[in-house]
Amino acid sequence: MKVSAEDLENRRIALNIEAEAGELDKSLDEAYHHLVKEVSIPGFRKGKAPRVILEQQIGKGALLQEALEHLVPQLYKEAIQSKNLEPIAEPELEITQSEPLIFKAIVSLRPEVKLGDYHNIKLEAGPEIAVTDDEITSAIEKLRREQGAWVPADRAAELGDLVTMSIQANVDEKPWLDHKDILYEMNKDSRSPVPGFASCLQGTEKNKEKNCNLSIPDDYPIEEMRGKEASFRVTISEIKEKELPELNDELAKGAGYSGLEDMKEKVAALLRTRADARNRLELQQKALDALVGMSEVNCPPVLEDEEIDGLLKSEAQRLGFKEIADYVKRAHKTEEEIRQELRPVAKKRLVQGLVLGKLAEQEKIEIGASEVDNRIDEIVGDAEDKEKARQFFSLPQFRQSIEQSLRSQKSMDHLLQIAVGDTKDMTKGE
Repeated sequence: MKVSAEDLENRRIALNIEAEAGELDKSLDEAYHHLVKEVSIPGFRKGKAPRVILEQQIGKGALLQEALEHLVPQLYKEAIQSKNLEPIAEPELEITQSEPLIFKAIVSLRPEVKLGDYHNIKLEAGPEIAVTDDEITSAIEKLRREQGAWVPADRAAELGDLVTMSIQANVDEKPWLDHKDILYEMNKDSRSPVPGFASCLQGTEKNKEKNCNLSIPDDYPIEEMRGKEASFRVTISEIKEKELPELNDELAKGAGYSGLEDMKEKVAALLRTRADARNRLELQQKALDALVGMSEVNCPPVLEDEEIDGLLKSEAQRLGFKEIADYVKRAHKTEEEIRQELRPVAKKRLVQGLVLGKLAEQEKIEIGASEVDNRIDEIVGDAEDKEKARQFFSLPQFRQSIEQSLRSQKSMDHLLQIAVGDTKDMTKGE
């Protein structure tokens, strides 16, 4: 076997591999001994027909194909060993000549990441975030609404009501909706069935028909309906309004607090915690963006394609599709069009992950087994069958995924500590 290597861009190498005549002859002989046992040839017992007779029966091309299916992988394996290569994916193979056998293998190698001087990243942590009285009042009002009860209202419908209605709708004069006695909460910002529908129902009296014509926006989820006009015919049979409980100790206790003052204090503390968390996430993203911007990442296209595969599968599952093909069909786009739309997101995620991984390597950030166990405890905390859930998430592939997620988060925390000048060491695991 003869092998020559050619460096390509994006961490790929082209191997040009040429088999010796004897190697192909040996593989053809092995292919003959395999196929002669599988093919029935008149006048010969299985396995006894001469090679020339077998070739006449199945064709020389079929014998050659069988030989190449075994010889090409064998020679490829020997070639990467001879060049001390460690591929991260299956190669792209192209047979340029059959006899003598010459083929090309495009080999994808591990990404190469060179971090910039991240110790020079400097960010201002900013002052402690204050929570306003209006924010606290709004949060408590939300709690009141959650504990409120729907009661009949003897008036026309208003925003915030819960109505029972029958609805018929057409889009461009073609039938779209036809439902009777369904519940609908008239939220001002609702986009169901289309934006503006809830506001259109304002002032509608019980048992009186209401007609609405609404334009469907260009970002509507159903692509074929975008930019068209929907006409609605609605009859409301029942109107209910939310009756809010009084703001007192009884309300607070019903929400799990010891009293009204305790509720106000803990709601304020929760809002501060959430605001601090948002601020921290923003700082982490700024630090990560700075690190990516000063670093060099060189990786093969196959990793970007794998990232797109994951995004495509996740998006299909999020929208309730078991098969990607069904999701693609519903999107009214080709799979390639969708993949191209996802590519920028996939590339950004891939680069960020590779940079964080390199940071973890350089800073010797470790995740201990106990940290993975604690995370599994958190995940299975609300499961009905905790033991079964624990066994599931304790499988090696899930433990590895959890460990990787924890390492990325700890790397982000460590990077932020460097950026804001916090020297506290949180990088060591068990």
